[in-house]
Amino acid sequence: MFSGIIEYLGTVSAVTGMGQGKKMAIKAGHLVQGTRPGDSIAVNGVCLTVISVNESLLEVEAVAETLSKTNLGELTRGSRVNLERSLQAEGRIHGHWVLGHVDTTTRIAGIQRLPESVLMSFEFNDEIRPFIMARGSIAVDGVSLTVARLDESTFTCSLISYTLSHTNLGGRELGHRVNIETDIIGKYVVRTLGRMGQGGSGITGDKLRNWGY
Repeated sequence: MFSGIIEYLGTVSAVTGMGQGKKMAIKAGHLVQGTRPGDSIAVNGVCLTVISVNESLLEVEAVAETLSKTNLGELTRGSRVNLERSLQAEGRIHGHWVLGHVDTTTRIAGIQRLPESVLMSFEFNDEIRPFIMARGSIAVDGVSLTVARLDESTFTCSLISYTLSHTNLGGRELGHRVNIETDIIGKYVVRTLGRMGQGGSGITGDKLRNWGY
C-alpha cells in the first residue's frame, strides 16, 4: 500500500525485453538505501517488485498484463518516473490510500497555467465515472491529487509548484497518457450499495433521498 506522496523523481537508465514483458533499471537516488530485492515500489503509480539493487539503481520487471493496462510500456531510456516505496505501519499517511493497482489510463485534456499553480484536466470514461467525485482523492501517475472540478468527460486537479517540480507531472503535455487509480474506499462503497440494491431490495437512491441523505 502507498500514499501517493512521491519520494523521488527517478530516471529510467535501461529497458530490456523479457518475453512479452520488460525489465527496467531505474536511477532511484536515496531510495536504494534500505531497499531490498522483494520489496514493493510504485513506479508511476504501478506496484512492482524490486528484483535487484545496486549503488544507484533499482531493477524491476513488468509483465505483459501490466504493460497493456498502464503507461509503463511507453517508458524508454531517459523517461522520468514517480517513485514511492510502500508504507510503513508507523508512518503518516499524507495523501490517501493507494494500492498501486491502476484502473485505467487516460489522456491529458487541458493545461491551464496560473501564477502559482497549474490546472490540469484529464479525460475519463464510463469505467471509472462512478468512482470520481468533486473534492475526492485520485492518483494520477501515482500522485495523490484532489479533484477540483468534475465535468461530463473530464476531471481537473490543481497542481502546486512543489508537485510540478517533484513529480513527472511537471513535464507532462497535452495528450500524454497517465495512469489513473480511483479511491479504493469509493470503489467498495459503490459496489456494496449496488449489490444491496439488486432485486428491488436493500438500499437504493430513492431510499437514501427519503431518509434525508
